[in-house]
Amino acid sequence: MKGINLVFEQQEEQASRQFQERNNIPEQHLWNLRDIYTSEELWEKDFQAIPGYVEQIQQYRSHVTDTAENLYNTLELQNKIFEILERVAAYAMLSRDQNTADQHNQGLSDRATALSVQVEGMLSFIMPEILELDQKRLASFFEKEGRLQKYRHFLENLQRQRNHFRSPEEEEIMALTGEMAQAPGTIFSLLTNADMEFPEIEVKGEKIRLTQGNFIDFMHNPVREVRQSAYNSLYETFAASSNTIGATYSGSIKADLFQARVRRYKSALEAALDPDNLPVSFYDRLLESVHRHLPAVHHYMELKKKRLGLDELRAYDLYVPLTGESKWKPTIEVAQQTVINGLAAMGEEYTSLLETGFRNRWLDVYETKGKRSGAYSMGVYGVHPYVLLNYQPNMENVFTIAHEMGHALHSYYTNETQPYVYSHYPILLAEVASTVNEALLFHHLLTRAEPGEKAALLEKNLEQFRTTVFRQILFAEFEKKVHEMAEAGEPLTPARFSEVYGNLLEKYYGPHLVLDDHIRGEWARIPHFYSAFYVYKYATGFSAAVAISEMILKEGKSFVERYIEFLKSGSSDYPLETLKKAGVDLGSGKPVDKALDLFEKRLEEFEKLTNS
Repeated sequence: MKGINLVFEQQEEQASRQFQERNNIPEQHLWNLRDIYTSEELWEKDFQAIPGYVEQIQQYRSHVTDTAENLYNTLELQNKIFEILERVAAYAMLSRDQNTADQHNQGLSDRATALSVQVEGMLSFIMPEILELDQKRLASFFEKEGRLQKYRHFLENLQRQRNHFRSPEEEEIMALTGEMAQAPGTIFSLLTNADMEFPEIEVKGEKIRLTQGNFIDFMHNPVREVRQSAYNSLYETFAASSNTIGATYSGSIKADLFQARVRRYKSALEAALDPDNLPVSFYDRLLESVHRHLPAVHHYMELKKKRLGLDELRAYDLYVPLTGESKWKPTIEVAQQTVINGLAAMGEEYTSLLETGFRNRWLDVYETKGKRSGAYSMGVYGVHPYVLLNYQPNMENVFTIAHEMGHALHSYYTNETQPYVYSHYPILLAEVASTVNEALLFHHLLTRAEPGEKAALLEKNLEQFRTTVFRQILFAEFEKKVHEMAEAGEPLTPARFSEVYGNLLEKYYGPHLVLDDHIRGEWARIPHFYSAFYVYKYATGFSAAVAISEMILKEGKSFVERYIEFLKSGSSDYPLETLKKAGVDLGSGKPVDKALDLFEKRLEEFEKLTNS
């Protein structure tokens, strides 16, 4: 990172400041929810207005498809309702997540969730009525009502899934189960973010409170006793609630099975893939591709063990840098400027939007008491995206900013271009935009790095492959196996979850990693499991991003323009077709294999560099 080390060193003391109370955070580092509603009274006004619009749409019940005009008017009003409901729900969720222990904001979120379920129930008659249209009559509607062209892909996609919808009465019952289906995830979030309290860990004579947000920082610590202490403390805290979490996760899996069976799918996996028009073979092929490259992961584990000089490589050793502890402690301002510089290949318009987001408080930056852990981006149609961070001053968090802003600008471009009906791009595509940003930032830093810094960056990239591809596919295979257990009527207990998870750890990491009961129970702390069959999309997104970033760097402006068109597409076509706009045929499986070949190449390069 030649040319900017001096800035990092100058900022290091300030970056070490720790904020714990939200009211101590400078305003510019807190997201501005007033961009959604300037007061809670205005939120309440929209909240109260939604039932009136829902009542208005009831005039079309049993008459949705009487005429082409009726169909158009129904869809327009439905999307108006959902657009307002999204703003209401977003404001409530973002308010809740900035302090999950705040009961008032939790109440707003609960009310929004309940209203969402109620609205879905009241509107559940629409889809079954539309599905009564045969293709010939639907085609005639497009001819009679030109405005319906906006909904062509939406309506044709419904036709494709028509066998999985039920009668209006049954759909209404299904909609009313929504709040119950969300309960396991809500309980898990409250238990692990608001109720769990972790002990203090001693580091250089100072006691630091362990949190989920700073756990990875402890895992990067060069002192093995510190890593082990933090590791044991975190997992022992989770183990104390293992029965509760096991029952919660079991409930989530059973909700997935219920939905799949009612919708006449052969499995929960098939039900999860169908909205993206993906066959189960796509998922299986992904697992097979990763399995073929597991010997490289095993070799990487062997290399870690040797470089660290350990007799036994343990789970708490996986994150410690082989290239030494990084002294780069960038402030949030330095981190944001690094991201802007790193994404210069995307052009002036894109980097200007990054600056707008940073300047106009799209981000909530620092970890505070009660704040939701991790990081995410949320697009709010008609407003702008929001990004939650729990920023810690290190390279990993700089890449997190690039990642989440990739999501944010994907939402921005989509929402500026598409009507509301296509504003929610599928998750399969979302991880492309985020990871392209990371790949470009990596290239930018690598080309400016001194030899020692180059080794550190290569290691960062290898870890990204390990955690974003191999680890996420391990998660994906775990989900597949435990759902199959449930479908076969096998008991879902914490012990069985740990057994399945432990067997996969052995398969993926090989003989050089010594497992213990703590890491076998890691399944209990993964929030993504409450959105079943989600995590594989990190791996496919990463693989597609590798291909796209290479084309951006090779072809420049002409390809960037093509890629921006991809970002503007939203859900206006099936994901694999949309991705072809960016020159990637993910369905062929080749992008995944090429990305994993690159992992092996960079592992070889890293090994040679660190041997010299």
